[in-house]
Amino acid sequence: MSEKFSDRLKRLRTSNRLSQKTLGEIIGLKPSAIKEMEHGRITTTLERAAVIADYFNVSLDYLVVRAENPEPNK
Repeated sequence: MSEKFSDRLKRLRTSNRLSQKTLGEIIGLKPSAIKEMEHGRITTTLERAAVIADYFNVSLDYLVVRAENPEPNK
């Protein structure tokens, strides 16, 4: 099975010991929206994906599964 945005989002959130509620508060979404994104039922905007990538200090390409290296390009 290939990895998707939803998988990476959940892995980043859980590895940083954040609840869906806490992540939602950080990026301005309801916990139910985080849950739906993690289950692949809804998507997000490019702007919000960039906020998520910045928060977790990973590249946007890594978050959206266009790269395997999570290091952001500086």
